[in-house]
Amino acid sequence: MEEETLDEILDGHLRVFQKKKGYRFSLDSILLAHFVSLKPRTRAIDLGCGSGIILLILAKRFPHVNYTGLEIQENLALLAQKNTQLNGLDSRIKILTGDAQKIKDIFLAHSFDMVIFNPPYRKLNSGRINPHPEKAIARHEIIGSLKDFLKAAQYLLKPAGKVFTIYPAKRLVELVYLFRDCDIEPKKMRLVFSDNLSEAEFALVEGRSGSREELKIESPLFIYDQNKNYTEEMTGIFTELSRFPADGGG
Repeated sequence: MEEETLDEILDGHLRVFQKKKGYRFSLDSILLAHFVSLKPRTRAIDLGCGSGIILLILAKRFPHVNYTGLEIQENLALLAQKNTQLNGLDSRIKILTGDAQKIKDIFLAHSFDMVIFNPPYRKLNSGRINPHPEKAIARHEIIGSLKDFLKAAQYLLKPAGKVFTIYPAKRLVELVYLFRDCDIEPKKMRLVFSDNLSEAEFALVEGRSGSREELKIESPLFIYDQNKNYTEEMTGIFTELSRFPADGGG
């Protein structure tokens, strides 16, 4: 059995088991979870949920929501289940093993209000593919691409349902094209910069199914200040969960 670590994150408000040598979540997952906004009694699904980190954060931020996670790698799905139990959130988060490309075999059409995903960023022919299969699948479009996730979202979403994702800024044109190709209109966008002298690294995007054209560009998010410390906003993101009860209720 592969060795795991138990890590405390977000000022100790969540504990997460991760594979020591396999896939480990990164800052982009925390940024995406912070960008999402949900209404009570929403049905939300995370496609490719990995170890469940985004769902755990959302369940703390928005307690009165029904959450589902779909993960193609069985070992990661089991880890996500373990993490929901560890944090006392297994009554509100359901984890399933399955392939987003075969979404019609798993769920009924129009069964969710919100779809979230943090897809692989790298094309198959770009860069060295990690020899560890968990990392390779998470980073390269081996068994799932942005287009695959958007087609699944198009099938799953109720009318006017929302999509939330994060993607490299350099592939933003492709993202907008694929959103529209799946009848999901980009409605809100925020660019993420390492610091105020760097180029944009990521784009956080909210889309809405069947919506009309109108895009709101939010103020940029800077990760580090001029002294290479986290900015005040980033520090606020890391301590955000301290405002919520320990059991995620409220």
